[in-house]
Amino acid sequence: MVENDPLLNKYSMVKGAARRARQLQSGAPPLGVSKSLKACLVAQDEVLAGKVTFNMAGKKIVPPASM
Repeated sequence: MVENDPLLNKYSMVKGAARRARQLQSGAPPLGVSKSLKACLVAQDEVLAGKVTFNMAGKKIVPPASM
């Protein structure tokens, strides 16, 4: 990840993906096509593709779609 990365660090990406994985396991539909059927990998793909946004400390984080 680059210094100007809107995800701030790998930890914040993992936190966002973990929350999305819980949503997927609870029955939420996937937001796109993924190579995996596992919720954790589908969630990571969605976050890195910019299909999922999340709030962190009052700031809305929107990952770039170019990752």
